[in-house]
Amino acid sequence: MPDRIQRIGVLTSGGDSPGSNACIRAVVRMALQQGWQPWGVQEGFQGLIQGRFVEMTSRSVSHVIEQGGTFLGSSRADAFRERQGVREGLRHLNQMGIGALVVIGGDGTMRGAHALAESGFPVMGVPATIENDVYGTDVSIGVDTALNTALGALDRIKDTASSHEQAFLVELAGRKCGYLTLMAGIAGGAEMVCIPEAPFTVEQVVREVADAYVRGKKHCIIVVAAGAKPAAAEMAAYLEEHQQETGFGVRLSILGHIQRGGAPTAKDRYIATRLGAAAVRTLNNGESGLMVGLSGGAVISTPLAEVVEGTYPIDEAYLRMANTLAR
Repeated sequence: MPDRIQRIGVLTSGGDSPGSNACIRAVVRMALQQGWQPWGVQEGFQGLIQGRFVEMTSRSVSHVIEQGGTFLGSSRADAFRERQGVREGLRHLNQMGIGALVVIGGDGTMRGAHALAESGFPVMGVPATIENDVYGTDVSIGVDTALNTALGALDRIKDTASSHEQAFLVELAGRKCGYLTLMAGIAGGAEMVCIPEAPFTVEQVVREVADAYVRGKKHCIIVVAAGAKPAAAEMAAYLEEHQQETGFGVRLSILGHIQRGGAPTAKDRYIATRLGAAAVRTLNNGESGLMVGLSGGAVISTPLAEVVEGTYPIDEAYLRMANTLAR
């Protein structure tokens, strides 16, 4: 395969993730070292369907490693879930003479990469999502930055909660995976962590808040993943109705897209650079249809077919630690 690659494409898709630009930079410069001409696909899979390509040089990726977001742009392309959308993407890749593609993004993005691989096109996936819900890697690009952003917000919220003796429910990213919420809860000293992987009830939340009040705490911080059930808004309404029972007033804070922005941390820049370079090296070795990731600090490759079928596992030991330290 490397003998026939003259041009290589790179795209970012789905929710933006701090460190994506550092990954693009690594792909571009490693490709140039192989003698390949890199091309960027603008606006993710939607741009691939529309044939939106831009030629890249080493200078194209100067001063991007410190930037958040993705300078190539991103999108959520429902059309790429259909066979016709994949066919259009393949048509434009072939018209441009692009022999391989590096796809950077989360679980939905890896599904798009897998669809291309199933069609016989050489493709490599790189996990980049603040939710850390991609199977086949210990950590995805952007998680460390998002975690530090969430911790900064939690520290500030705790100041206000203590000043007014209130309970705060803080919603963090995590539609299917509670990793970010769990880690933020441990590192931020939350009184309770609510994630999709660990069932709970609003009655349990009331008991935890009431218990914190009885123990003499001046605040009660509950971190809630966006995909947790019941949802943070529902819990906030229920706690407000039971304020006499809990002893605390209640406030709801949804961090939303603030978690995605900002300059990537040193860790995310390093991870992104390492995985982007590994994706190109793997293609150069004649392999494709894989996603590069990290396991125990080492770079590994996992077939995209396994990635899209797998589920990122939450370590029960971390959940037990969060519950223990909340006391």
